[in-house]
Amino acid sequence: MYALILIISIIALVLAVVSFRRTGGLQDIKSQINNLESIMGPLREKTANVLGKMEKALRNTEKEEGPEKKEEDAGESQG
Repeated sequence: MYALILIISIIALVLAVVSFRRTGGLQDIKSQINNLESIMGPLREKTANVLGKMEKALRNTEKEEGPEKKEEDAGESQG
């Protein structure tokens, strides 16, 4: 019984290796990684720019409110 299970698992392993090599193997995976890296570079820059703009906008709204507005808000929530 155990011998049959071992033989079936070895056959499955061989079929998996053959199909992996037939689809391109590691070379295909490496080329896909390189393609993704070339795409991700500009996206990282755009994300950094958008986050920088959001930070500036948030900091500007905090400055416009001023400390008086924040103290009023704090007093209302306490009382």
